[in-house]
Amino acid sequence: MIVADTCAWIEALVGGELGRKFMPYLQDRGKLIVPTLVQAELRKWALRERDEDYANLVIASTRAAALIEPLTESIALAAADHCVVDGLSIADAIIYATARFHNAELVTSDAHFAALPGVRYLEKKAEKKLQRKKLRPSTRRRTILELETT
Repeated sequence: MIVADTCAWIEALVGGELGRKFMPYLQDRGKLIVPTLVQAELRKWALRERDEDYANLVIASTRAAALIEPLTESIALAAADHCVVDGLSIADAIIYATARFHNAELVTSDAHFAALPGVRYLEKKAEKKLQRKKLRPSTRRRTILELETT
């Protein structure tokens, strides 16, 4: 079984070299477990980056997983232990505890997971970040239409 961290989903959605490396894990739907916390983080990211329609598509893609795992008491308490013992944030600890609960491999590019057991860490290469203004898709469409009419 596999749990893909939120960063794996985002990298795959954005594309690029690292995203392509995550795709085999995300496409193995029969083995994929998606914590509801990952769904929440993905929706937040999609709403911030694009719009509600895109956020709905992203969440729909997670629903094809073998299992959507809600936060249970057992996972929550294990996550608290991982916060203290492993120094993880509560969100990361919940994702990690979900993977451990199911005896699943956690796939991630977040370095703070790299040394933990049961983690497949795919290193993120340093990329040049481009300075660009974020535009909502509706703004982009309007801009393109305006350019076509001039």
